[in-house]
Amino acid sequence: MRLFAIRPRSPRRPLLALVFLVCALASLPAARPAAQQAQAIEVTSKVIVGAKPNYDLASQWTAAKVGRLVFDTSVTPRWLESGDRFWYAFQSRDGRKFYLVDPLKKTKAPLFDHAKLAATLTSITLQPYDAQHLPFTTVKFVKQDTAFQFDVTVPRDAQIVKPVKPATPPLLAAGTKKDEPEPQQQQTQQGGRGQGAAGATPAAPPRPRILHFEYELASGALDLLDDDYREPRPPRWAQLSPDKKTVLFARNHNLFMMDADSWALAQKKADDPKIVEVQLTKDGEDHYSYARTVQAATQIDQQLQDDQQAQAEQESTDKNARVPAVTAIWAKDSRRFSIVRRDERKVEDLWVIDSLAKPRPKLETYRYAMPGEANVPQSELSVFDRETKAMTTVKADKFKDQTVSVATRPARAGAGGRGGGGGVGGGAATDAPPPQWLSDAPDKLYFMRTSRDLKRVDVCLATPDTGEVKVLVEERLNTYIETKPLRLANDGQDLIFWSERTGWGHFYRYDAATGALKNPITSGEYVTTGIDGVDDKLKTLYFTAVGREAAEDPYYAHVYRVNLDGTGLKLLNPGDASHAASLAESNSYFVDTSSRIDTVPVSALYDTAGTLITKLETPDISALTEAGFKFPEPFKVKADDGITDLYGVMFKPFDFDPAKKYPVILYVYPGPQTESVTKTFNPREQNISLAQFGFVVIEVGNRGGAPLRSKWYHNYGYGNLRDYGLADKKAAVEQLARRFAWLDINRVGIWGHSGGGFMSAAALLVYPDFFKVAFSESGNHENNIYNNTWSEKHDGLKEVVDKDGKVTFEYDIETNSEIAKNLKGHLMLVHGDIDNNVHPANTFRLVDALIKANKRFDMLVIPGSRHSFGAAGAYVSWLRGDYFCKWLLGQADESVDIPELNREREQAGDKAPVRR
Repeated sequence: MRLFAIRPRSPRRPLLALVFLVCALASLPAARPAAQQAQAIEVTSKVIVGAKPNYDLASQWTAAKVGRLVFDTSVTPRWLESGDRFWYAFQSRDGRKFYLVDPLKKTKAPLFDHAKLAATLTSITLQPYDAQHLPFTTVKFVKQDTAFQFDVTVPRDAQIVKPVKPATPPLLAAGTKKDEPEPQQQQTQQGGRGQGAAGATPAAPPRPRILHFEYELASGALDLLDDDYREPRPPRWAQLSPDKKTVLFARNHNLFMMDADSWALAQKKADDPKIVEVQLTKDGEDHYSYARTVQAATQIDQQLQDDQQAQAEQESTDKNARVPAVTAIWAKDSRRFSIVRRDERKVEDLWVIDSLAKPRPKLETYRYAMPGEANVPQSELSVFDRETKAMTTVKADKFKDQTVSVATRPARAGAGGRGGGGGVGGGAATDAPPPQWLSDAPDKLYFMRTSRDLKRVDVCLATPDTGEVKVLVEERLNTYIETKPLRLANDGQDLIFWSERTGWGHFYRYDAATGALKNPITSGEYVTTGIDGVDDKLKTLYFTAVGREAAEDPYYAHVYRVNLDGTGLKLLNPGDASHAASLAESNSYFVDTSSRIDTVPVSALYDTAGTLITKLETPDISALTEAGFKFPEPFKVKADDGITDLYGVMFKPFDFDPAKKYPVILYVYPGPQTESVTKTFNPREQNISLAQFGFVVIEVGNRGGAPLRSKWYHNYGYGNLRDYGLADKKAAVEQLARRFAWLDINRVGIWGHSGGGFMSAAALLVYPDFFKVAFSESGNHENNIYNNTWSEKHDGLKEVVDKDGKVTFEYDIETNSEIAKNLKGHLMLVHGDIDNNVHPANTFRLVDALIKANKRFDMLVIPGSRHSFGAAGAYVSWLRGDYFCKWLLGQADESVDIPELNREREQAGDKAPVRR
């Protein structure tokens, strides 16, 4: 066993390795039976058969290097507030370009003259720019979409030439030509705010200097609005009402509010004595708080918050300070709001130790419910009246240990004309409204409650003033129930509910007041995955679904239109590929990106009749192909039952030679909430680089994987969460090896992260004669100590009611530790020491079992690392390649340094890794 050490020491020189092998075989005792000698030769040969690991080729195809060959691969539209126009930014090897698209006019034009704007910015900032290298990535539309604003960062001591505003209004005066000279400019020598007179030596700046500009679309005029700009952002402790007249916050775990006047004072001076605060509750306490906790509820493969500001606030010693904002959901009219408060007072603590904390290692303590435990968080739903300050408790209780969630209005998809947005050219919107109740009516609060065993879900309608509850829909299954957000249609008269009651996920229309079922909206052997839009005037639903189109990969998504009565179903974006769409708020147009792993994506604009308006972008991959890139290859095989179709993808080395034999590496993630099989174009895929060492890397689904198939497929592993996917992975490799002679079925490796780390180790223990090497990262090897919500859902929880009506829960699950004695191959275990998602104890308990079973294995603990490894990710990735080279190819780099990573750091200009 090698703890915390793991540099492979095998020689990289194959000739020397062969000499050592011959000498070793020659020294075998003569009395040893011939059969044993043959067996020893065979086993040893499995390690060294194959070509020399191609470190150089692997280093050429890291995500960082591919990112310099191809840039954006899809269009993310930012719909404007006025009409159906949108802007987007798209980066290629020619630089980042901004475009404005008008679907009605069927036009696509540059948002501005890129060369002219670059020249103007150069003359103002005295920093050199050109059309290919503009100093901003996003814009924010203002003034009814007649102008946009953006920021430029410059050095603190930069000289700025501020343009003199013309005497005429910003728009072009009558008769003025666009090619007239630029307005006169004046030069300023001073730095930012607070800097002294010229020649004075300023203090070291705490931040860079930001210039805030506004560009008029009609005139092309550029105005510097603010020098040393700070974007207005509400403090983390504040939540504004939709009408912006009220601010909610928490202190000492209780709920407070202030009006707009006090809010204005607080933004200038947080402790202004003129601020009037109104306390709404007095029963808040630690772990039963009205405040939003900094630590999010843990779910598998979810990166937990590492926000330094959030941690600083959480660690504040000022108990009277305002704390992170409450999680209120408002009525549309801002008169009422609701809060789901979680009672975690009885939930037990869990800990991690941050060994790298300064000046001393630090103990982190948090509440964490494990599966089957008697004490789990309790949900409590309350409604507050802003005018009367009254609190009403909603009578939501029904199931023991139930969870409650308030139904909310859908966020506008792709909106970002005013607030930015995520993705290319994106950024978080600063003026986004808070979450709001689903219904426009102020007296209707829709919510869902779910039993702990997830076999019962109620859709309920509450009366805010009284707390009375009416059940509209009762959903029941004998396995866990999946849910999707509720939606209202037909001016609030219809409630759209998603259900798998037929074994396939579909939408159903209910009366929003009575709960009477009107009709199924969709049906058939396919799965609807989400609502894109509802047109009340046309009584039409726009939705995304998978698996409906014959002869296609069932994971390929498409957009459809259907009438609310279930008639008139129509496919809007055909084509044998996966389609991602963004629908305009008017439901008149949508932007579609068609993509699959073995071809170049295409982004285009359609109307909702399915008519192509115009093509937008297709990424240029010429630099990729010149460098030797080859598309991965999709395939289809049968599951271990010989009936179920499984879909996968194969990554070959770009110097592939069909005359050679290649080891196989499976990249796995078992689900059941997702299947990690790449379906769309992604040249930065990490398995591309791994394959270049000299492997064929395979991703393939398994029964019990993604919920994008039937309920039967998705629930296959229910009650057997350790072994359910392994037989299918093994069967897939066996079929491919029969199909392709260049696959070596005697050299099979497997790797994965989180659930994939769990599955990788399980593979070596369940099929020790088939899987030879596993690289297991952050694995939840002991699901009996993982979080209760995921483990109880996917493995199953039994609710037991005794003769007195007392409810208890029974839980049991198989773990990797139980079969540690089966280990035969080479196992690497990697875990971050402050992983508060999958606790390090998951790996340590497996380590303990391996030690007790007298097994050799490898292990790496990454200090200061959370679940995803952060800055250490590149190191782990290269170590992964080393490990498979050593044990599947028989040789690996023996040097102490990793030159490939050092070169990447030098090229990026990094001096040292930054701790996440």
